[in-house]
Amino acid sequence: MPAERPVIERRILTALEAVPPRIPVVVGGCGIGRTSLLNRLGARLGPDTERIDIERAATTPEGFLAAVTRATRCQAPAAEPGTDDPRAARAAFDRLCAFLALARTPNGGSVTFLLDEVLEIRTFQSFPGLRGALREFWTALCDSPNRFVLTTRFVSRARRLFRDAPDRFEFVHLPPLSPTEVGASLTRLGLGATDGERLELGRIIHALTDGRPRYVRLLAEATAAVGAGDPVSALAAQMAPDAPLSMACRFCYELRLHRARGYGALKAILEVLSLEEPLTLTEVAHRLGRTPGSTKDYLSWLEDVDLLSVRHKRYSFADPMLRLWVHLHGQATPPNEDDLAREAQEYAVARFPYMESDQAATPAVAAGRKTRRDHSRSMIEID
Repeated sequence: MPAERPVIERRILTALEAVPPRIPVVVGGCGIGRTSLLNRLGARLGPDTERIDIERAATTPEGFLAAVTRATRCQAPAAEPGTDDPRAARAAFDRLCAFLALARTPNGGSVTFLLDEVLEIRTFQSFPGLRGALREFWTALCDSPNRFVLTTRFVSRARRLFRDAPDRFEFVHLPPLSPTEVGASLTRLGLGATDGERLELGRIIHALTDGRPRYVRLLAEATAAVGAGDPVSALAAQMAPDAPLSMACRFCYELRLHRARGYGALKAILEVLSLEEPLTLTEVAHRLGRTPGSTKDYLSWLEDVDLLSVRHKRYSFADPMLRLWVHLHGQATPPNEDDLAREAQEYAVARFPYMESDQAATPAVAAGRKTRRDHSRSMIEID
């Protein structure tokens, strides 16, 4: 069962009940619980709520307008003169904004729209006359009597794009789960015979997953399936190519890379940092064999899609679990069982500084402590 976020939910509901209503912008990375939060909000707000997944439906302005009007139960406003040609991108976008701003429920009341992945509105900016589509969209929402909750998985990009947005927008950050919250979620899986055991298991799973709800759920379920209550062994099994946790990492990796520029070069940087982090700009450039100038652009693009974070001018993965996945799967051949066991153990030791490596490792793992492949890395860039 997804973790509940009562404090976050109350904050959003308070924003919606303000006069005039504020517009919450819920930001959080892959698997942090945005979808579950919207599901609970929809249930609490009742039948006058409409949820729209913009990422799924945002193709062209015309296609998106048709998808939205088909999917909702709202009464559409009458088209204004000059906007009755839904085949034109500009006209379709105007009608979309008017629909969201002026739509009413079947009984004539206001609507609460839950708009998932709102930054996908930017895809319309490539159409003629829609370069300012995102700002026009903001204006339509702010001028509307309806209420809106927006979400996005791109935290850094949202901060940048909403920097000059109207004051009606209120950022709501979805934090990771705490160790206590993780421990409490283990009860339904039968993990831990006592509260103390569940708390300890929760602390271990929290450290391995960084408290990210999707990772927590998948690793906890795998730990319960193993039967011995061993999260590290479960993690090794879940890093296999077709395992659910591995697939979740792949989804996040591919989705974010495809939202950035320089796909091949960015993959090379992530592979470098999967071996050693944090690194400075100069260190990354040296390992790539590229100039600091071009490398800085690549690093900024990775920051923009939340794959990297920078602290004190040193770059590292924003998601520790994803770093493990890249280290295992960013090679020419897939990892074998020994690779999975060894790298999961190394990862666990790094996440638990108090654990003695030799105590935690099996003899086979301890014997193969070195990195499984030591490739020299080179990259060919083709424009």
